[in-house]
Formats: sequence, structure tokens, C-alpha cells
Amino acid sequence: MCNNLMTIHLNNVQFYGYHGLYKEEQKIGNNFIVNLAIELFPSEDNITTIEQTIDYVKVYDLVKVRMQTPTPILETLAGDIANEILTQFNLAQKVSIHITKSKVFVNSLNGNMSVSLIKLRAGH
Repeated sequence: MCNNLMTIHLNNVQFYGYHGLYKEEQKIGNNFIVNLAIELFPSEDNITTIEQTIDYVKVYDLVKVRMQTPTPILETLAGDIANEILTQFNLAQKVSIHITKSKVFVNSLNGNMSVSLIKLRAGH
């Protein structure tokens, strides 16, 4: 393992899903935007193969699969994604995730809402 701290990002990745507590959200669905950062120590100073780092396509596939399962609370969704990344990618040391719900089904709220989570690998 090298001493270089690297961060891999997924930026403004959009999904359509049925996450939320309210019947309207579960029926109509919503647009969700995911921003994700994974901090890691690459296995080599000079990265020349994907095996020496974390494949962001595999991370995207993991997020995509999880975003397809309706979940009442975004906090649960963020936690599940962070835990799965730390489980599947041994090089991952820290996951920061931010999920934005584009529309909020609350009469007086004009805007969106989001949840952020930072999860560290156990022992750090």
C-alpha cells in the first residue's frame, strides 16, 4: 500500500426511484441525485491497472442496484450504500455520500431536500 490518499467521485448521478414515507412519493416516484466520494490508499504509487484502485463503474453499478429498491427513509438508503461500498471494496477507507430528493411533497416547501453521510471503515 502506498502513502497517497486518493478520492474517487461519482458526481450528480441521477436515478428515478420510489423512495419516501408518503404514499404520493411511493406511487409517483421522484428524481434523486447522488454525489459520492470514496477515499482510499491505492495499492501502488503509480497506478497502471484498475486492480490497483477502485473501479468507479462497479461503484456506479452498486449504487444503481440499491437505488432501484424503494426505501422509506433516505438515511437508510445512504447507510446501505456506504456499508456495501466498504464491504465490497477493501481499499475504501471512507465513504461520503449525499443524496438529493428533487421534489418534496410538502405543501409549504419550495425546493428539495437531501441527506449526507460520512462512514469510515471500522478501526479508523
